[in-house]
Amino acid sequence: MAWATPVSKDVEAPVNISTLMIVYVALAVGSSVCILVRTTLLVTAGYKTATELFHKMHHCIFRSPMSFFDSTPSGRIMNRASTDQSAVDLDIPYQFGLVAITVIQLIGIIGVMSQVSWLVFLVFIPVVAAFIWYQRYYIAAARELSRLVGVCKAPLIQHFAETISGSTTIRSFNQESRFRGDNMRLSDGYSRPKFYSAGAREWLGFRLDMLSSLTFAFSLVFLISIPTGVIHPSLAGLAVTYGLNLNTMQAWLIWTLCNLENKIISVERMLQYASVPSEPPLVIESNRPEQSWPSRGEVDIHDLQVRYAPHMPLVLRGITCTFKGGLRTGIVGRTGSGKSTLIQTLFRIVEPSAGEIKIDGVNILNIGLHDLRLRLSIIPQDPTMFEGTVRSNLDPLEEYTDDQIWEALDKCQLGDEVRKKEQKLDSSVSENGENWSMGQRQLVCLGRVLLKRSKILVLDEATASVDTATDNLIQKTLREHFSDCTVITIAHRISSVIDSDMVLLLSDGIIEEYDTPVKLLENKSSSFAKLVAEYTARSSSSFE
Repeated sequence: MAWATPVSKDVEAPVNISTLMIVYVALAVGSSVCILVRTTLLVTAGYKTATELFHKMHHCIFRSPMSFFDSTPSGRIMNRASTDQSAVDLDIPYQFGLVAITVIQLIGIIGVMSQVSWLVFLVFIPVVAAFIWYQRYYIAAARELSRLVGVCKAPLIQHFAETISGSTTIRSFNQESRFRGDNMRLSDGYSRPKFYSAGAREWLGFRLDMLSSLTFAFSLVFLISIPTGVIHPSLAGLAVTYGLNLNTMQAWLIWTLCNLENKIISVERMLQYASVPSEPPLVIESNRPEQSWPSRGEVDIHDLQVRYAPHMPLVLRGITCTFKGGLRTGIVGRTGSGKSTLIQTLFRIVEPSAGEIKIDGVNILNIGLHDLRLRLSIIPQDPTMFEGTVRSNLDPLEEYTDDQIWEALDKCQLGDEVRKKEQKLDSSVSENGENWSMGQRQLVCLGRVLLKRSKILVLDEATASVDTATDNLIQKTLREHFSDCTVITIAHRISSVIDSDMVLLLSDGIIEEYDTPVKLLENKSSSFAKLVAEYTARSSSSFE
């Protein structure tokens, strides 16, 4: 301590200048090494923690059941993967570093002050208690405000993304003002808790600064009022300097702790998604089906009951039927009758509440999802193409040769179109296949199933969004190349199932009729006959 104190004229210096220089250089080098070690530890720990959290959240989201995506807006997921992930990557390690620095500096200052002017602690200790009280009072509200900021930001992100993707439709229907109003409303909803959060921080900062100023003022008054000779002037100056640092450091410590606790909310939000229940296992090694399964393609459904959530009513209520192998079965019914739910249950996108589905005698609930879905094929209502090439969209797993791919393209009448392109099979496909027409995208989906040649093929209203010519082409291709397969068709156009071997009519989650189209049409009072009559009447009126 004497080295840091100015020496009077009549007192000989205890050490020479060279010794002081060596000491200060050693302190500077040691400080640099400590800073380097501290920074390395913080960066390493922060990187590993953020990476682990991201991988856990990423895995759980991608393995979560479809019910999670049905009830969770995409903007909320994007907010977790962007804002919260950024806080875990950058803000939390930085705040941890500030807390560590402040604690070390505060310990050093307290050590010096205990030697120079320990009476300052008569005020310092009560002030620390006041700081802690303010910190607890503030953090209770700040924590909830931080949660509200995150909750209100997700709808804004989702609305913005949806507006960008649907800008063409919005302009076509002259709805710019409505979407602008929605955006302003969501922006205000996000800004409101954000403003209150900033106001709460200023509230805390003002009180911390006020208490620090009062403590420093007391220290100055105390040093001025003590009698001469009680404390050396040089030590008094040192006490003033360190007293000022003490006030600053204690206020800064509380401030950084509060900021750190606010940022920790991001960890809490990410852990929520890192604990989302996953789908059943992809592979169950102890119960794997044979390589040739399914060989007949017979689907046996017994007392199937399905609901989308435990608190929701049944969508399918005790369905029992059999789809014979090699036959074409059409599923019809009005909107909400349970047609798509039945197909989702077949692929185990939705797990049944009761009952069972057997394919060639194998209960699909007892095998892994990968083994099940790999053996089934589907042409969805909304054709899906991924950014990449024609080859990667037809053969994403690279299982087939170019000759097989060209053969599939020729069968679905896309071969000539692809040959016209400069890069042939390596022609680019933009995101969502936007550089391909709706009909071409649907034919690409048809090409996929032609390559795969599963024994069971599902058409989920596959021709609802295409023109009649494309619909006829798809139906013709299916009749030619899937004559020995079980084809299950959810019909939007009655003409798509009128030539099916069997027709299943669903109504309010139960089977109302299940027979051949001929027998159902012979009975004029049957629901299927009435449905065909309605469809025919609508088709006739559209041509008038």
